Order: sequence, then C-alpha cells, then structure tokens
Amino acid sequence: MASGRFISFEGGEGAGKTTQIRRLAERLAPRVGEVVLTREPGGSPGAEALRELLVRGEIDRWSPISETLILYAAREDHLERLIRPALARGAWVLSDRFADSTRAYQGAGGGASEGFITALEQAVLGDVRPELTLSLDLPVDEGLARAAARGGGEERFERKGRAFHERLRQGFLKIAHSEPRRCVLIDAAAPPERVAEQVWAAVGGRLLASAA
Repeated sequence: MASGRFISFEGGEGAGKTTQIRRLAERLAPRVGEVVLTREPGGSPGAEALRELLVRGEIDRWSPISETLILYAAREDHLERLIRPALARGAWVLSDRFADSTRAYQGAGGGASEGFITALEQAVLGDVRPELTLSLDLPVDEGLARAAARGGGEERFERKGRAFHERLRQGFLKIAHSEPRRCVLIDAAAPPERVAEQVWAAVGGRLLASAA
C-alpha cells in the first residue's frame, strides 16, 4: 500500500479549484513535508500532450467515448509516472481533478455509459484512489461567468453550453452525496477565504488527525 496521502479537488468550470489547491498546499507543507501539486488532464509530460487534444478545438472534436479513452490514456501515464511514485515515497498528492471528473464530464454531461467508465476506472486505477475528495460546488451561471473572466483554461468544455454544465454539476453532486466517506461538498460560492477554511476543516478533520 502507498504510504502517502491522496486528495483530489473536483468541480465545474470556475469553481476555484486551482486557487484552493495552492492555498492548501502552502498550509500543508510545513506540517506534512512533501506536497505534490498536479492536475488532470495532465500531470506528466505524456498526459500534458494528451490534454491539448482535449481542451482545445471544436466542441464536437471528440465524442464522449473518445474523450473518455483519451482521458484514461492520460490518467494511466499520470499514475505511472507521477502519482504512484509520489505516494510510495510518502508525499501528499493534491490533484486538480481526477476520476470523478470523467464520471461528471463524459458521463453525466456527455452521456458515456456508467458501465463503460467504471470498467476503465477499475482497469487503470487499481488501488490508487483519493482518500479525500473536495467537491467545490457553485451555480452554473456563476461558474461560467468566472471562467469567462479568467480566460484560457479548458475553453473547449467551457463552450459546451449551459445544459451541459447543469448536467455536469448534478453529476458532481450525485457523486458527493453517494460517497460521503470520501467526498466533502464545499460551498464554492462563498468568498475565497471562507472556501479555504472549509477545505482546511475537511482536511484537518479527515486526514491530519490520523497523520499526527
């Protein structure tokens, strides 16, 4: 078994995951030692190359099934080259998105079947799963407005339309409610400082006590 700890951040566009994951890393490092920040799609050179195929281009560039296959190719490389080695040496790994995003984006949002995604998840992830998932939730219109204001990012997905993003939000909520031992729902509509405190309370209550 891996000796490190694995935390994922999930949520729709504009939820503030990148800001909050950095804040958590800064707060964790003095207490736990090595903290590795990573993201999906991406996180390793091969996975970053595949990321560009996914987040750029026309909305209909890939079908949901094609997206899922590309994502799992990227995830396998990410796990092999970054996540598993980091956990094995005792690092805390914080990932901006992981497997829940595939279930939400390609599954709930895009319509890829749950069975198809589950089969890939079981084949690729093995025993590497986040111990804690922080699911940042906020209304779709607010999230899309934030995403538009920041520019860049995952623009191909941002252009998929409000109905897609509403399905996406409901997908994340369903996951969080169905796995309460792993997932903590965070009110991302709150001011950033308040969101950071919600995140810290979840990490402290779930993981830091056992790491002491």
